[in-house]
Amino acid sequence: MPNFPLDEHTRRRSIYLLPNAFTTANLFAGFYAVVQAMNGRFEIAAIAIFAAMVFDGMDGRVARLTNTQSAFGEQYDSMSDMASFGIAPALVIYEWTLRDLGRWGWLAAFVYVVGAALRLARFNTNIGVVDKRFFQGLPSPAAAALVAGFVWLAVDNKFSLQSGTIAWLAFALTVYAGVAMVSNAPFYSGKTFALGRSVPFWVILVLVAVFVFVSSDPPVVLFGLFVVYGLSGWAVFYWRWRRARKLGIRMRKASHEEPPQDTQ
Repeated sequence: MPNFPLDEHTRRRSIYLLPNAFTTANLFAGFYAVVQAMNGRFEIAAIAIFAAMVFDGMDGRVARLTNTQSAFGEQYDSMSDMASFGIAPALVIYEWTLRDLGRWGWLAAFVYVVGAALRLARFNTNIGVVDKRFFQGLPSPAAAALVAGFVWLAVDNKFSLQSGTIAWLAFALTVYAGVAMVSNAPFYSGKTFALGRSVPFWVILVLVAVFVFVSSDPPVVLFGLFVVYGLSGWAVFYWRWRRARKLGIRMRKASHEEPPQDTQ
């Protein structure tokens, strides 16, 4: 058996409590959402998925702020995300309305689940080579927010539509979320925002205004915000494509306008 120094041996065997506690809370919220969906309490299930998003956003930032990152924490966070933002939203929306579509319903739910699994696997393998300012594809928590937000909005009687129409809208949204997760569209990550950096006083006022805005009607506001975010990646993708196309046209024009070189 290798004779490790005491501090290195202890470090290898131990795990950091604080960030992994938030990850466990994330996993619990996802599991709780599934249980509530099985009991027909879909509004609570949707809220639990949003709670899982909050815990997921806190564990990584807490780990970075306290310098307690670890390989164990990364793997634990990834598996928890698969449960809370991959399996849980698919089961919640399937139990709520997709099951009425029969085969098409569970196929849509499976497209979402496999999209989340592929998204997380690609994120883990590309974590050191991609632009940290943007996610490659829709992040799984945002995809889960689209699905859970739609359920919350509909259950809260914000939609005056027939059940069949709502089922097909849920089908389209679920498939879109699954496909968007494995796309190459860039979605802003927010990782460049440093919590420890000082900010002007007006930023606090804006933060308070955001809380008031969300609390005025949570299902409508949250779903609307994540719809905008879920489409923002395609806007950035189109803008980059247009810029690259214009640059290519300019380079071709410049090459044609160059005078022929004297070969004598």
